[in-house]
Amino acid sequence: MLPLIVGGLSGYFTASNIATWYVTLNKPFFNPPNYLFGPVWTFLYLIMGISLGMIINAKHSNKNKSLIIFSIQLVLNFFWSVIFFSLQSPGWAAVEIITLWLSIIYMILNFYKINKWSGLLQIPYLLWVTFASVLNISIYVLN
Repeated sequence: MLPLIVGGLSGYFTASNIATWYVTLNKPFFNPPNYLFGPVWTFLYLIMGISLGMIINAKHSNKNKSLIIFSIQLVLNFFWSVIFFSLQSPGWAAVEIITLWLSIIYMILNFYKINKWSGLLQIPYLLWVTFASVLNISIYVLN
């Protein structure tokens, strides 16, 4: 549930700038259509929540560490939207998304140690953020 709430708040800060600022940017040929982002992120936040639930219910000595790592990456996830869309700063957003990407890898490794499936559920998230990183950097370079 928490990831969906954070995703909803992130969408709130994003929505108004998609139709105004984002459409004016030069984008690479592989930029997906805008309508794709909402369903993809909803799916990713849903599987993040499922994965998080597995960790919360686990009995493991590194559980608290993993929950902190999850929280950090979720905060970074939220602020990427604010930096990119609200502050209209693709350069700083590129720096931030690389930090997010690294935190996701660290989270996956920690989750996997506690619950294999919880870690594996985060792989689509990592793949999408990898793609989003390339897209973000490309937009920065093109503009």
